[in-house]
Amino acid sequence: MNNTNMSNREVCDLIFVDYSTKKPFLNLDFANVSTTELTGESVFAYGGKGHPKRVQFAGERGGTLTIETQIHTVKLWQLVTGGELSHSAKFIKRIETAVDSNGTSITLEDTPIPGTVAVYAADDDCGTELAFTISGKSVTLASALSDGDRVIVYYMKEVTTGASRINIKSTSFPKNFIVYGDTVMKTENDEILPYKLTAYKAAPQSSLSLSFSNNGDPGAVTITCDLMADEEDNILDLVLIEE
Repeated sequence: MNNTNMSNREVCDLIFVDYSTKKPFLNLDFANVSTTELTGESVFAYGGKGHPKRVQFAGERGGTLTIETQIHTVKLWQLVTGGELSHSAKFIKRIETAVDSNGTSITLEDTPIPGTVAVYAADDDCGTELAFTISGKSVTLASALSDGDRVIVYYMKEVTTGASRINIKSTSFPKNFIVYGDTVMKTENDEILPYKLTAYKAAPQSSLSLSFSNNGDPGAVTITCDLMADEEDNILDLVLIEE
């Protein structure tokens, strides 16, 4: 078993467990690549003619767990950023619409946040603001336009249900996690053997790149976790199971 020739061509499914509470935080079973790297640093005692290396010392043991995925979840963003999750959000909205037959009235799709509305002629977007009054969703222009003239309205709206917002502050930092990995190895004898890994204390690096493009492959996210030792000096377990 210890000398079995084997290879891998499958990603690890990963379960992230909160290091402090020991509660599952994220089931990451949608990665394309998972890479585990162990690191260490060697220093040497030198002596004699030619300054040869005489004694080697190993230290600073650690490593990284790197995950590449084209699938996103809000929990994944929270894991990397350490941001707080809430279910309300404010954002700006832009609509282009025609005034009514009187040339003065516009009805918005939402009730805007007070003080956030700006109205422009359609041919002067973000130019000179038109004067108006507002009540609820109804906007009334101070000066009438011609019937059918179009205007552009910007306003802030608030969503209080159905939203998932990750709020990232300058003081936000990711939690530490225990990570359990699960994949398979294939032997030269055509056996499929379960392979497990345990990273005892993984700290996600708080770097996140989100790309949005209208061509090419779907945007990928790379998450890198630093592997540290837990309170019992454990860093990583690699387990092969013969069934």
